[in-house]
Amino acid sequence: MGQVLAKRFPASAGEELSRYLTDYVTLSGEAVPGKRTLLTALVIYFRYPLLAFFLGFASLGVAAIPAVTTAYGFFLSLSVCCFTAAFGRPGILIALAVLGVRCLLTLPCYFLLAVPSLGTSAALASLSFGSGRRAAPVVYGRGCWKRLAVVCGVLLAGVCVELFLSPALLESVLERVLT
Repeated sequence: MGQVLAKRFPASAGEELSRYLTDYVTLSGEAVPGKRTLLTALVIYFRYPLLAFFLGFASLGVAAIPAVTTAYGFFLSLSVCCFTAAFGRPGILIALAVLGVRCLLTLPCYFLLAVPSLGTSAALASLSFGSGRRAAPVVYGRGCWKRLAVVCGVLLAGVCVELFLSPALLESVLERVLT
């Protein structure tokens, strides 16, 4: 679906996207990122994995986790396709520079939290909407919290890479592509 909507991306928006990326590289040249930049990176990295984790504590997660997974895939596909629509084949490299590190870290972390959350959510839903008996106890043991701690550590490392390495990577890709 993201690919279909990206086809509606106006050709003139490529110049605007190019200016935006160039300005991003220029602004990110700060030695220490600002609070707003750090907060934005934290939200971008943590929103889907934490949402999946917390949906595991509600029977609503049975329907919401697949919907969140679909939204995650849709927006990722739309982003990559918009870069490709704006820049052609070089847009794939630009999308990789902008989204590569983030996806390399957030996608596995998301599924590491979402899969067990879907199971616990399904157990809660069977208790809520079933006959009132559980097939197995709903357990939020140490494994659940250890998984969350590992994921948070990986995502925090990703935020640091995003803030300090990704702008340089994007700058080198833009120099090759836009010249």
